[in-house]
Amino acid sequence: MKRILTALLSLGLLSLPFMGQAQWTYLFNGKDFTGWTQLNGEAKYTVEDGAIVGTSIMNTPNSFMATEDTYGDFILELEVKVDSPLNSGIQFRSLSLPSYRDGRVHGYQFELDPSPRAFTGGIYDEARRGWLYPLEQNPAGQKAFRNGEWNHIRLEAIGSSIRTWVNGIPCADLVDDLTPEGFIALQVHSIHDASMAGKQIRWRNIRIQTENLKQSPWTDIPVVNLIPNYLSPQERAQGWELLFDGQTTQGWRGVGKDAFPERGWKVENGELIVEAAGGAESQNGGDIVTLAEYSTFELQLDFMITPGANSGIKYFVTESYGAEGSAIGLEYQILDDETHPDAKMGTHGNRTIASLYDLIPAHESKAPKKPGEWNHARLVVQGTRIADWPANREMPAPFVGAYVEHWLNHRKVLEYERGNQAFDALVARSKYEKWEGFGHWQSGHILLQDHGDEVHFRSIKIRRLPR
Repeated sequence: MKRILTALLSLGLLSLPFMGQAQWTYLFNGKDFTGWTQLNGEAKYTVEDGAIVGTSIMNTPNSFMATEDTYGDFILELEVKVDSPLNSGIQFRSLSLPSYRDGRVHGYQFELDPSPRAFTGGIYDEARRGWLYPLEQNPAGQKAFRNGEWNHIRLEAIGSSIRTWVNGIPCADLVDDLTPEGFIALQVHSIHDASMAGKQIRWRNIRIQTENLKQSPWTDIPVVNLIPNYLSPQERAQGWELLFDGQTTQGWRGVGKDAFPERGWKVENGELIVEAAGGAESQNGGDIVTLAEYSTFELQLDFMITPGANSGIKYFVTESYGAEGSAIGLEYQILDDETHPDAKMGTHGNRTIASLYDLIPAHESKAPKKPGEWNHARLVVQGTRIADWPANREMPAPFVGAYVEHWLNHRKVLEYERGNQAFDALVARSKYEKWEGFGHWQSGHILLQDHGDEVHFRSIKIRRLPR
């Protein structure tokens, strides 16, 4: 028998899987929709030349051709071709439940976006949380999709790790555990412009692995981690460290103090909370700062404001200036723009959420979440610059951390260069003009502000960047 099997294998007449080797299963037979069911909208799905073809029509909601089976951990590969500018997507770990919006398909979506925005490979949460991983933070990934051509798609969903590739280029690295299992579905997006009617999306060679999965090697693209106070293996490899462990105040102290404030702050349910003072200034715990100082770094955290709240994230903080319980530094503004009066003060909105407080307004297209919902803040401080100097004077030391970006909910809302003439001109007409050398410090603490309002923080993490 052994000799017979060996002979058959040598002739290619018998294929036996090796022990522990992942095997591909094709989800589409190339002929009909066996194993698939259409949900929600009435867009037209056909089979042509071994591909599933979705055709957009007017006056129907998003349509989904969904697998009848559900999948938890898997690796999915397929090819896709989209008529520009029609938006589409590939649902995974998705659900359609009578109890949720009358059966509306909802869940993770591998975005297919041939528009100039170029978010193909990003991850959207259909009919639920919206964008989880927009591709603006991965410019190389934005260039991966080829309009008008067949594109190779790879999706790995293993445990809480969700990663995407387009034509071999890594696009998204998401860590999330909201939905562990669901169906896979091919979306034809609703349209409201008659000129878009008849646009098509094509999918072919749809195959999946569900056992003996082997993750692709880690990449260095940004990670979006939605599990509170947790660092993924990839984040640890990239040098991230938690500034808040979800349980203690280790690593923080009160401004101008050796210890953490005894009142005004608390740790509860994995959150670091500044409590409302109720109008009594004496109840404030005061601002808190990191024990360590930072020069070039990337900082991320989640924050949730209460109605009418005011707070901030300060960086390059010095305790040489400032009143009791506070300190001076550049500030990423945290504010309820709708109801707090400070949003209408300053110049051109430079005191609104995510702005460089009293200096530079965040872009008007920013999309903050409402009070009671979590927002994500990201600060990037990097690069060195040789400051201008007269020819007859000795060259000064390089200016460290000259280039700064503010991000809100994974979208960049402002960028600036600090320490140059334009920056100093902004400082000169701001509330900071009285502090000599403001914004020129080469290192400083990170500060969370106690403004007397209740604000929640979590998932506070930082990594040092090379100078």
